[in-house]
Amino acid sequence: MQNFPKSSFSDRLPIRRGALGAGEGPTGAGLSSTSAAQVADDSTPPVVFSKKARPQRHEGPINVRSLIFPGLDQIDFTGPFEVFSRIPEAQVFVVAKTLEPIVDVKGLILTPTELIAQAPLFDVLHVAGGLGQQTIMDDPEIIGLIQRHAEAGKLIFSVCTGALLCGAAGILKGRLATTHWAAHNLVKFYGATPIYARVVVDGGYVSTAGVTAGLDGALLVASLLRGDSIAEEIQLDIEYAPVPLFHSGTPQEASQECITMFFRNYGDNKVARENEAHKFARRLGVTNVESH
Repeated sequence: MQNFPKSSFSDRLPIRRGALGAGEGPTGAGLSSTSAAQVADDSTPPVVFSKKARPQRHEGPINVRSLIFPGLDQIDFTGPFEVFSRIPEAQVFVVAKTLEPIVDVKGLILTPTELIAQAPLFDVLHVAGGLGQQTIMDDPEIIGLIQRHAEAGKLIFSVCTGALLCGAAGILKGRLATTHWAAHNLVKFYGATPIYARVVVDGGYVSTAGVTAGLDGALLVASLLRGDSIAEEIQLDIEYAPVPLFHSGTPQEASQECITMFFRNYGDNKVARENEAHKFARRLGVTNVESH
């Protein structure tokens, strides 16, 4: 059997005192949720760890299931797929309610390889997001898949608004979590503490910010499971070295005109997601949020 390196990116992250507060950092014991939740500027940390035990290193084969559904944002799925498919001894299965082709929110056609009803327990469940997430928040088969996986103590990795699906499954209560910036204020309605970070690791649950942050989160998962050198080799393989030509990737960087245009295109989704979040807060018994 191949011997995997023992070092981990999470063990050598720099302390970012300006963003995290004096003496706080992702290394060691972790970050207090209070100081993390207050971070919302250009010093936002790339990764925040809670004080819970991190996922255990895997020395053997790894099975990853990526959950897809109509109306997902395909990069939430395909970005991490690029990473997970390159982890040594890893198999990635694409799971859905049916084996019919699935159309993403912008029209890309994806093909599932496995039915939810036939999917066994596996090492990593990857939950994508996208506008289609709103239509399946009460789907018992999809919610049940997430709940079974959590109950078995397996690693769950959500990208973007996949965090809201995990919230609907009740697994965000008492956790730190992040999601797409436009839905970031909603995770508290599912019982989570919202954290401004690219990736958040809370025990066996890893969440990322919007869309492209899934690449960062998947590389971090690869590091947690196999060590830094594997994650670094994958990063080189896919030449993931972003140097953006434009600087409007976060609301802190974007102009007000750009943000206004985003919400114009976002349409009714903002209100729909807010109403849904209030519904789930009542269902989950989350009371420490403002009334609608």
